[in-house]
Amino acid sequence: MDLFWLPLGAGGWSVRRNGRVLEAVTSRLAGRPAQALVHSALVVRRAGVRSVIEMGPVWNVPGTPAERGSVGTGAVGIRWLGRSRWFRYEVRCWPGGVLPDEAEALGGPRPTTADPALVLRAVRTVPFPTWGRDDLCTGGVWNSNSLTSWLLGRCGQDTELVRPPSGCRAPGWDAGLVLASRQAH
Repeated sequence: MDLFWLPLGAGGWSVRRNGRVLEAVTSRLAGRPAQALVHSALVVRRAGVRSVIEMGPVWNVPGTPAERGSVGTGAVGIRWLGRSRWFRYEVRCWPGGVLPDEAEALGGPRPTTADPALVLRAVRTVPFPTWGRDDLCTGGVWNSNSLTSWLLGRCGQDTELVRPPSGCRAPGWDAGLVLASRQAH
């Protein structure tokens, strides 16, 4: 199983530009230098099948939810906005799927030690709090990084060994670790 760190907004100018603005404001308020933002995804190979595990908007990949390997959806930003497909995300566990922007992954695929069979089972039990919010009281927002760190934390990965590339920040990463730690007890 491999972890991919993807530059925020790879392949699209809007998300990239908005992410830079958000990071400029966030870093200034935190009194630290701005960093490049990344999001994460996993690729699992089991029994000859390559499955992509990621979080993304419900509208950005063609096909039905079943064809995309959707395991569920959640609201983006504000819970009631989630009634519109334009404000919903989905978690995908997509056998034979495509990881958009895989070629732009920083440092290429990074092997993990988490048990792939456990990850494929755990992704079916992932929570769906509001994206970009701290609905679970973890001290961080829920997003694709939270999903990845939650899965790794639940499935045997030593998460102390997994960090974003140098000079990059992965908002939401710690939120997934906090939740995984809570659920382990």
